[in-house]
Amino acid sequence: MNEEKVRLASVGLGKWARTLAAAAARSGAVEIVRCFDPVEEARVTFAEETGARPAASYEELLRDETVEGVIVATPHSTHADVACEAASAGKHLFVEKPFALTAAEARRIIEAAERAGRTLQVGHKRRWFGANRRILGMIEAGELGMLHQLEANYSRPSYQAPRAGWRNDPAESPLGGMTGLGIHMVDLLSAFAGGRVKRLAAFSKKLFGKSNIDDVTGIALEFESGPLGYVGTSTVVPMFVTVSALGTEAGAWSEGDGSRLFVQKTGETVRKEIPVDAGDGVAEELSHFARCIRTGERPEAGGAEGLEIAAVLEAMAESVKTARAVELKDFRG
Repeated sequence: MNEEKVRLASVGLGKWARTLAAAAARSGAVEIVRCFDPVEEARVTFAEETGARPAASYEELLRDETVEGVIVATPHSTHADVACEAASAGKHLFVEKPFALTAAEARRIIEAAERAGRTLQVGHKRRWFGANRRILGMIEAGELGMLHQLEANYSRPSYQAPRAGWRNDPAESPLGGMTGLGIHMVDLLSAFAGGRVKRLAAFSKKLFGKSNIDDVTGIALEFESGPLGYVGTSTVVPMFVTVSALGTEAGAWSEGDGSRLFVQKTGETVRKEIPVDAGDGVAEELSHFARCIRTGERPEAGGAEGLEIAAVLEAMAESVKTARAVELKDFRG
């Protein structure tokens, strides 16, 4: 790989963009050289914090030939337009999750990147967290036997009080916390299963009721490769991030958001903790993006994986509305 850092621009300069900028600095593989946000104050603050040069318009940023790729961290509903413009300008794409809110928008981005011959990666960072990574390796090595059950929960008390802004808009976060939180775990379970979702059934409601979006959501999944799964999320309960893969030979649990790993073989009655390096997942996903740009390697979480999540979101909405299980093939297009 060419050791020269990949030069990126950040678009949409909220809290998460600053987290990505800090991770970029730690990665040693990318650097944020330009930035843009429609709000001038956000541009100025981000530039002061990161050293990135602000652009007065998105068009100005895209005309900059020193920018190799764009990090899209704008409101969910704008991802398709922002990403497609960047691809048309010849920029590589790192699109934060959710990749898109509909499968049609996801396909637009994929097609734009393919036409331009640019790398496209989706920000499903939890694939790179230490314990999650170890479980993926165990599954690939056959250590768990036949994969049978997959379970995950990603919850945090983000909406115990009323909030302003686009993240509190049901149009931007359909199915509440599943849009911004739970889909991380759907992607991770799909990686564990080594395939796509066949069908699902979902429930979602506003129970606590202090925000405009649903605050508790659950989804049951059947994967094409065979296993059944469950993902739950709440935006009002204590922080809880866990994922497990259970097979005929052993079960493995990632807890503490990928910082702790537990394993229990079928003949054992107690889980044992296995030492694991939690790693720096956000920096590692950006390093992966840089490597794919330099080598032409396909990103592990690319357009196909992003499309899958967009289809899952649409299928979940249909399941909640009809109170029925739905087939994913009807939503991928």
